[in-house]
Order: sequence, then C-alpha cells, then structure tokens
Amino acid sequence: MKYDNVLDYLYNRLPMYQRTGPAAYKNNLDNIVLLDEKYGNPHKKFRAIHVAGTNGKGSVSHILASIFQTAGYKTGLYTSPHLIDFRERIKINGKMIPKTRVTDWTQNFIINNEKWKIEPSFFELTAALAFSYFAEEKVDIAIIETGLGGRLDSTNIISSELSIITNIGLDHTALLGNTLEKIAYEKAGIIKRRTPVVIGTTQPETQNVFSEIAAVNEAPLFFADQEFKIPHSTADLHGKQVYYVEKNGKNVYPDLKSDLTGMYQIKNMPVVLKSVELMLNRGWNISEKSLYSGFSDAAKRTGLMGRWQIIGHNPKIICDTGHNEDGIKQVVSQIYQTPHKNLHVVFGVVNDKDIHHILALLPKKASYYFTKANIPRALNEKELLIFAGQYGLKGKSYASVSEAFNAAKENAEKDDLIFAGGSTFIVAEILCKN
Repeated sequence: MKYDNVLDYLYNRLPMYQRTGPAAYKNNLDNIVLLDEKYGNPHKKFRAIHVAGTNGKGSVSHILASIFQTAGYKTGLYTSPHLIDFRERIKINGKMIPKTRVTDWTQNFIINNEKWKIEPSFFELTAALAFSYFAEEKVDIAIIETGLGGRLDSTNIISSELSIITNIGLDHTALLGNTLEKIAYEKAGIIKRRTPVVIGTTQPETQNVFSEIAAVNEAPLFFADQEFKIPHSTADLHGKQVYYVEKNGKNVYPDLKSDLTGMYQIKNMPVVLKSVELMLNRGWNISEKSLYSGFSDAAKRTGLMGRWQIIGHNPKIICDTGHNEDGIKQVVSQIYQTPHKNLHVVFGVVNDKDIHHILALLPKKASYYFTKANIPRALNEKELLIFAGQYGLKGKSYASVSEAFNAAKENAEKDDLIFAGGSTFIVAEILCKN
C-alpha cells in the first residue's frame, strides 16, 4: 500500500470533521478505547501534558514542545488540523512521523479491522496512530492537543501530568453548547483526579465551572493570567516579539522573546510560564536557558505555521488561522496596527460558523476577495459576498482560493497589506502554493 493510497483512505473513506463537519463527530470514547486496547494501550506508556481551549491551544502546545525538547527531552507533539502535510499532526522533536510509519500502521489496521469491525472516524484513527508511535519511540513526554471539546475528545483517554485549558469562546456551538458555561463544561472534561490544571484566561462566565469540576477531582487549579501579567510587547530588530512579564508586581523573565509574532500570543505566554513552573515542581529539569531558547525559536523548532505568518513582502502578505469570533477580533486588531497604505483581504469561512458576528468585526476600509476552500464545509463564495455586503464590506467573489489570492496580489501595490484568513483551510491552500 502506497502512502498516497493511505491518505486517500484516511481523508475520503473515514468520517472527517474538517471536511464534513458534525456528521464525523462521535459523542463517546468507545472507538478510541477499543482501538487503544487492540494496540496494547500505548497511551499508558508515555507521560503527557493535555491541552484544550477555544483559541491558543495550538500555539501553547508548540511552545511547550519546543521548551521540553530544548531541555533535552524526547518530546512528542500531537496537534490538529494540519496545513500542508498530514504528518504535521504527529511529531517527535519537531520532526514529522515518517511516511513509512503512517503507511505500515494504517495498513496493519485495515488488515486487522477485517475481523475487528471497528468504524473509527479520521480523528480517532489518527489519535490511535499517534499514541502508538509515541509509545514505540519511547518519548519522555508528549504534548497532546485536543481536537474538538475535551470531555468526549479522542485524546481524553490519556492520564496527563498537567491539564491546560487556554480560554473559552463561542465555537462549535452545535456540538459543545451555545453558552460559554456549556462549552467550559465540555473543555473541563480533561481535568483529571489530583492532576494540576492551568486555566489561561479568567472569565466570569466560566470561572465557577472550572473551580467546581477541579474541586470534585481534587485537582489543584491555577489561573495563569492572575499570576503572570504581560502588559505589552515590542518587536526586536530580527522581527521577534519581546514580552514584558510581571509577577507579583515585579519584572520577571527579562527580554523574553518569541518568533511567534501574533500580538494575541500575549494571552498564551502566561499559560506556558505557569505550566513550566508546575512541571518544574513535579521534577522535570528545565533550565532558564532552555525556557528562553524554547520560546525564542518555537515556530522554527516545531514547524508551527499559520499564526500571523508573513509569507511575502512588497506588498507585505500575512496569513492567520484565526477562524472564530475571538480569533478574528485579535487578528483584526493587529491588522489595524500594521503599517500599510491599502488593505486587501482574501477571506473565506466554513458554513457552520457564526458568520454574522465575524463579518461585523472586519475592517470596512478594505478590498475583499471572497472565496471558498476546496472542502465540502466551505461556505459558497457568492453567499459570503452577499452576507458581507450587509456589513459594508466591498469586494468580489472568486471560485477558488488561488484565483482570489492572485487577484489580490495583482491589485496590491508595494506599500499595501494583503491578509488571508477566515478559515484554516484558506490558509492551508495558500501555504501549499507558496
């Protein structure tokens, strides 16, 4: 079986949320438990940090992975979705799982499943593959990012050293609930008995949910933004973001910098710092030098893409995977603070988002290139154009991402700014061609 055939099986024969939406969502852990048992319960053979949240969980996961591998630990990293290559989802020390491992493992599953008769989703099978790989390779620690939610997420069979919930926003409301409290309850499902839990953002709607569930589980609870304050950041001559960090009113971690240049990363840094502090208390050996280096080259070391990523100059071209109301709000704020003459926005969304709240946030003084990614869930570009017009957004629709992106580049002058986003899949298609 060739690697391309394996990808065809994974993408097209298994239910995949990224492509088809809620139809691929499983509301129980039966399949992943059964799969894991068939492969000898690999999730019990490595130590882990479990990361959930509406926004920021990918960045936090990658920064933590960078810090641990800089400290000399063999570090697994499981994240989703991927942007260019399926193997981005499963890495050890920043290197993607080899194609041969993906092929051999999947082929083994297909053969055995003739008698097992399991009907896994794409995410369930991918999680089982990741756990098997990390166990076989004897990683010292794995940073495991949830996919959707937490309580019923396929990753939630692990017993972690630390649970992290970055923040709570209104996203995937059809599956997780239509209030912040309901979504917080689902995310809080990763809180384990007597296992420390770090909450990134203190929110009045969710604080009691986390406090109650942590108390029931006797889990020590920490709100990172109450301990670490980052009032501002600056950019150094190399384009890295330099953070001013305070704890108990004093400046700590002077000149802490990162190659993740999205201004919204200010919200993620306290989460990472508190998490490292707790892991040090649990006996992990992370020097200050490793911490600084891990932050400084997080994207470079782990291969993280799509977070306020600059992919072109003259005109400056930036893409970002922010795709819900909270994420778009942060991205738009940074667009306003980025010097430019005219703004060009290549924009597309999936059809299960609250598009009206998102469109209301977008800059009106811009030329829009509305489009759709090449997936079934994408909202039709002509419908998007009509909706956008209701919010004073002007532009044209394009049948493909490449057409929209090329039109933006043709129309932009060297002092202009091109921003591409609205959906992870818009960014993915642009990165695949650049």
